[in-house]
Amino acid sequence: MKVGLISDVHGNRVALEAVLDDMPPIDGLVCAGDVVGYNPWPAACVDELRDRDVPTVMGNHDAAVVEGTAFRFNEMARAGVEHAREHLSDAQLRWLADLPEERYEYGGRLKIVHGHPDDPDRYTRYTRPHEFSAGLLGDEDVLVLGHTHVQHVERYGEGIVVNPGSVGQPRDGDPRAGYAVVDLDALTVEPRRVEYDIEAVKAAVHEAGLPERIGSRLDRGK
Repeated sequence: MKVGLISDVHGNRVALEAVLDDMPPIDGLVCAGDVVGYNPWPAACVDELRDRDVPTVMGNHDAAVVEGTAFRFNEMARAGVEHAREHLSDAQLRWLADLPEERYEYGGRLKIVHGHPDDPDRYTRYTRPHEFSAGLLGDEDVLVLGHTHVQHVERYGEGIVVNPGSVGQPRDGDPRAGYAVVDLDALTVEPRRVEYDIEAVKAAVHEAGLPERIGSRLDRGK
């Protein structure tokens, strides 16, 4: 059984469409949160995942949109949250509000969180072995997390921790949209990247009146 893994879409419809078009045949799809924020298309991204009934957890930007806590963020993040609050319908906001902080899928073999399993706001980085470690795993075979926007896979004994990277705002120096595919039978993960029309996103950021750096940083994958 193969499952597509996505995270940190951040309102980037163009990147999300590229990922979905590029994805090989799969039996299911899950999302590790932050569907909205930063980029200009929060409603389209929510609808795409909601209409596909994709098991999704709540990211910190999703929570900020629902709770109105954008004051905690920098200018770019705050602008993206405010843009999402203005452009999401009541039904779309309810969908975000109903997202859990964690979920188990495929008979408990796959666990999905946004940040650290014990703290959804905590960045869990593979560059810090004490954070990105076997200690993150419980009874699940695969733990999927996001939040850092950095793609990485690590195997610990019979378990795997995977960050599929960010669909809508990569921060690992590779501007291509990131995602992954896990084979639950073979217990293997294939990290994948796909190019998308960054110039179209930059133009939409400008047209929406969002901070220009939201678009310009996409060129650098930072």
